[in-house]
Amino acid sequence: MNVMFFHLMPYADVDLKEAAKYDTAWVTFPNTNYDPIKGQALYNRYLDETVLAEELGYDGVCVNEHHQTSYGLMPSPIVMASILTRLTKRVRIAVLGSAIPLRNHPLTLAEEHAMLDVLSGGRLISGFVRGIGSEYHAFGVNPTFSHERFHEAHDLITRAWRDPGPFPFYGKHYQVNYVNLWPRPIQRPHPPIWIPSQGSKETIDFAAHPDHRYTYLQTFSPVTAVGKFLNMYRETAKQFGYTATDTQLGWAVPVYVAETDAQAVKEAEEHYQNFRHTFLKMPPEMLLPPGYTSRESLKAIALAKSSMREQNSFQANIDMGLVVVGSPTTVRERFTGYWKEFGFGNLLTMMQFGTLPAVLTVKSMRLFGAEVLPALQKLGPRGFEQGPPAVAKMREAALAK
Repeated sequence: MNVMFFHLMPYADVDLKEAAKYDTAWVTFPNTNYDPIKGQALYNRYLDETVLAEELGYDGVCVNEHHQTSYGLMPSPIVMASILTRLTKRVRIAVLGSAIPLRNHPLTLAEEHAMLDVLSGGRLISGFVRGIGSEYHAFGVNPTFSHERFHEAHDLITRAWRDPGPFPFYGKHYQVNYVNLWPRPIQRPHPPIWIPSQGSKETIDFAAHPDHRYTYLQTFSPVTAVGKFLNMYRETAKQFGYTATDTQLGWAVPVYVAETDAQAVKEAEEHYQNFRHTFLKMPPEMLLPPGYTSRESLKAIALAKSSMREQNSFQANIDMGLVVVGSPTTVRERFTGYWKEFGFGNLLTMMQFGTLPAVLTVKSMRLFGAEVLPALQKLGPRGFEQGPPAVAKMREAALAK
């Protein structure tokens, strides 16, 4: 199993009493609640935690994109990923993901990701997302065009990475006379593409399509929903005529490890509840605006996550698998059990969440790295490469230089 360190980089210094006055920490929460001096300290702290993940033996580090929110301070994950290309040497660097339908022009993203792949010596994983509903409010983009803009942007970006230029590209939303990418990525035909999702059927169909076979990641969900949507991917692959591998499936989940189960619960509860009830708080019309997804997918997502609205206690969240908390033995056994049940090949651990301070984040990371990580990495195959085996050799040659 590949085990990744996933950092949301939230504004952990948010005034919780002030945030409680608003129905969400996204888009409409006034930015007067952000202190740039505190923000600088948080950025540096979060980069230190991410670099530590490489020292502890993680297979990769992950950053992501959100806009106008205290939930995550990375409107441009490219900035953080570019820093990490210089601060790390071994780990894969995953941008999970870039919201490609929100870009005025996806060629900008194609260029930036190509730069990251070259800078890192071929260590980039490119995550493509549509962006959650609040992002469409933030940018004033019509969510009914989300799917078609996503597919068209995807085609343009992957062709720009793969095909020699110059060549023309004429679509409904993007028209270019000359597509001629400089630089081109090291990884051929292009960096691995991962698709994070809340469980949209359209997204699963796209990721599992035999022309793609992209790694599908189920994000923050009850474990029953994780199993449901990972199995949906497998069934979709069968309908396409092939068998999906574990390396095509992943799960992102908050994790906290302490010396004992009781201590882990005591130390993590407050900060996880802040994550749930302050940073994640969002009215339904902002999360899933009309036209953003199909009625079928909307019903499936709502049904799968209905238990999240009903269960607010920390223990209930642990029982649902929304968060994995406990001693090294407990956490190791929980993930081993989930792996045996669902067979995912990529685990994305969210070791910092909400207001969890640096001292607890680092303690949890070190315990996980020493007493949980090695055992999980032995569960099933490890590896990220797409395409021909020559890709790995190209990356190794680039790193050797």
